[in-house]
Amino acid sequence: MAEESSHDNLAPVVHEVPAVATQQQKEPRPGRLTPRPSFLENLASSRATQFMLDRRNSSELDRYFHGPRDLDRHSKWPIFLRMHGSIMPKMILPLAFVAAWATLITCISKFVHNIGINDILLTVTGFVVSLALSFRSSTAYERWADGRKYWALLNQTSRNLARTIWVNTAERSGEEGKEDLLSKLTAMNLILAFAVSLKHKLRFEPDVGYEDLAGLVGHLDTFAKEAHDREVLQPPKKSPWKSFGEYLGVSFAESNPRKLVKRSKKPLGHLPLEILNHLSAYIDRCIANGTLSVSLHQSQAITAISTLNEVLTGTERVLDTPLPAAYSISIAQIAWIYVLALPFQLYEFLKWVTIPASMVAAYIILGLAFIGSEIENPFGHDVNDLPLDTYCRQLAAELDIITAMPPPRLDDFGTRDDNYVLYPLSTCGYPEWKDRSVEEIRAALRTKVVASSPGVALSDTATVIGSVRSKQSV
Repeated sequence: MAEESSHDNLAPVVHEVPAVATQQQKEPRPGRLTPRPSFLENLASSRATQFMLDRRNSSELDRYFHGPRDLDRHSKWPIFLRMHGSIMPKMILPLAFVAAWATLITCISKFVHNIGINDILLTVTGFVVSLALSFRSSTAYERWADGRKYWALLNQTSRNLARTIWVNTAERSGEEGKEDLLSKLTAMNLILAFAVSLKHKLRFEPDVGYEDLAGLVGHLDTFAKEAHDREVLQPPKKSPWKSFGEYLGVSFAESNPRKLVKRSKKPLGHLPLEILNHLSAYIDRCIANGTLSVSLHQSQAITAISTLNEVLTGTERVLDTPLPAAYSISIAQIAWIYVLALPFQLYEFLKWVTIPASMVAAYIILGLAFIGSEIENPFGHDVNDLPLDTYCRQLAAELDIITAMPPPRLDDFGTRDDNYVLYPLSTCGYPEWKDRSVEEIRAALRTKVVASSPGVALSDTATVIGSVRSKQSV
């Protein structure tokens, strides 16, 4: 009953939020050049809904063919039968073309004139194609791995900075302590906001009204907030032909991901960088009011912010410096020339089997080229891209764990009765060992090593402990 009543008390607040948002939108503060945009309608009610992956209501069959990558789910299909994450959909049209081409060459050679050639060309050009595909795959995977390394560095730095803020930053007494606590929570939200805003920036999503970002940065005065446009959050629905073309990998159907940035009528600024500015301002205030007084902790906090900026620069480098166009075009041309020349070289030996053989070879060669093209940008929405939504959700959960309890104090947890300081040698708690002498504690530590050594019997351990106690009694 208590849970139901508390839920009923919270319900009106949730329903009143849109009204407040509308009122704030209609009544801009005096002195502002543009109305202050409101993001209350995009606030999530929990972490689960804040970072919920797309297509959450889709069927298992739908997830089998396409959908976002979710590290919390696994497939029971054999790996060679999986379609989710496979490049097979993008290979349908190229394989159909290769099949038609191989059929044409085979029919001409069979019924009109034999246009087959010696297979020496297959041997000579095969080595060049293998080198080109190896270079394409290695450079693409290197970019994918760099993106993962930078995001792992972001997680590590965020944890270190969060621990420095929550544990090593003091809280004053009285009302000032309440302000310090709320300031800590503000800084923790900014750490999460940096990761989420970086994800959106790498995906060319320039707005701030997204469900996972609105409640974290709506109170900051940033260029992105001034350029807020609800139409950006609600793009026009794609036609079935366009969606089907994108699924098959047709280049004419693919949209330019940078178009939202180019179409902006106002400066978008640099939201992750502006968030770092606000974090730096928080650290400066903590140093000024004495809550972050230890110089080592000050250096750790400032270094963490610098590392976050390094992550920002590194991910932008991966995004903005793809493989040079000359390499991409040349490798694609080499792969297609080799595939189109295959039927001429295979007909003399395989006859009608030339058609399926050409399709198999095309799948292998073009498939490697398509994989390199797909993972070249590891920050997008493709299945094989990095699951940035999952990473942000994990970081949010970790920050919630850090802030769920007050900063731990050694006097609170270290002196408890269930603190078995010499476990598993002894189940005596901290208070009992505190009453013993230093020599007895050190002798017990030596006994712990002897007891844990292989080949030592329990009777020998009991003898050692008995001897230690007898010496102390004397």
